Amino acid sequence: MMKPFRTVWSSERGNSAIELALAAPLLASLFIGMVDISRSVSAKLSVEQAAQRAVENVQARDYKTSYASSIQSDAQAAAGAGSTATVTAWLECNHDGVQLDYDTGACGTGVPYARYVNVTISNSFTPMFGTRFFAGANANGTVTVNGTATLRVQ
Repeated sequence: MMKPFRTVWSSERGNSAIELALAAPLLASLFIGMVDISRSVSAKLSVEQAAQRAVENVQARDYKTSYASSIQSDAQAAAGAGSTATVTAWLECNHDGVQLDYDTGACGTGVPYARYVNVTISNSFTPMFGTRFFAGANANGTVTVNGTATLRVQ
């Protein structure tokens, strides 16, 4: 009676199946995490490229503040559904970081100045396994990705 029990106990058949069953969930979660990270990086690059394309539209023509809504809608369309875009323009005197109104701001005589246009786009990314416990995650499990591009126009 003890001989069959010892035979079963000392047998190594099926060990690899048990090891695979223990390791498979870990390997699957690593693979899914890799896919989620690559999708989020792709979403961020897409938003950044949309912002850069919007700035290229500014560069293609002489910027006027009346163009801001057109550039904003083009940027939102390029970034995809659910995105929000903001276009800001400002005048900076003497490169001191103080932002004045683009059209009505004035610098003193002989003071170096520059005008800038900034496009910022935000969009939400939904991971395959959304959770609010990830860093930067929203309460609904999505992650907000942002893209920004700035151009000196004068």
